[in-house]
Amino acid sequence: MVLKAVLFNFNGVIIKDESIHRESIDEILLAENLSPQGKEFSKVSVASSDKSCLKELLKLRGRSITDEYLDKLIAKKAIVYRQKLEQLEILPIYPDVVQFIEQMFNNSCKLAVVTGAIGSEVELGLKQGRIGLYFDTIVSGDDISQNKPDPQGYLLAIDSLNKLYPDLNLLSSECLAIEDTFAGLQASKSAGIQAVAIAHTYPFHMLQRRANWTIDRFADLEFDRIDKFFESVK
Repeated sequence: MVLKAVLFNFNGVIIKDESIHRESIDEILLAENLSPQGKEFSKVSVASSDKSCLKELLKLRGRSITDEYLDKLIAKKAIVYRQKLEQLEILPIYPDVVQFIEQMFNNSCKLAVVTGAIGSEVELGLKQGRIGLYFDTIVSGDDISQNKPDPQGYLLAIDSLNKLYPDLNLLSSECLAIEDTFAGLQASKSAGIQAVAIAHTYPFHMLQRRANWTIDRFADLEFDRIDKFFESVK
């Protein structure tokens, strides 16, 4: 088997922006005369889209929810997030991720982001991190009806790459997913994709049994190692 594409989760894999999301959502809640999240954030946000996260937080506060109301809050949150990101002098990109992305790109791998995050937030992060040019496609929360652990996002990414490159004939078995959460790893597995778990969000030992292999940091993952692994897969 040959490695043709690497599919990255965004938040928790490429960018360490949990605190920015937390602050942005807190501002939105306060503007709606609702209490901030407190300890709820980690319970409702991990591997969750903004829509799912806000919906759950509003439910916990007894607020009635319509799609129109939810869409309005998501749009506001995206503006607040953008403002906070643009104010940063240094983007909180994980160590060694740029080098890893460049390494995969230079070895002719197609690259994609598969995430539940808002598309505009992902595009901004990739642009400010100066890595947007490496990615062929982004599948964001705007594009899917089912978030991880459902495999929909991964399957859409493969379909998108095949449309962009008709001669690629990309199969799930020729892709590698980089994930940091249980839901993300389950999504890649359900899509038939080999997965690397990176211990950014959960401890190494909690991820180890859920992925093909697990790493602490991107510096622990090299193209030659990945390439040999795919060559050994029948």
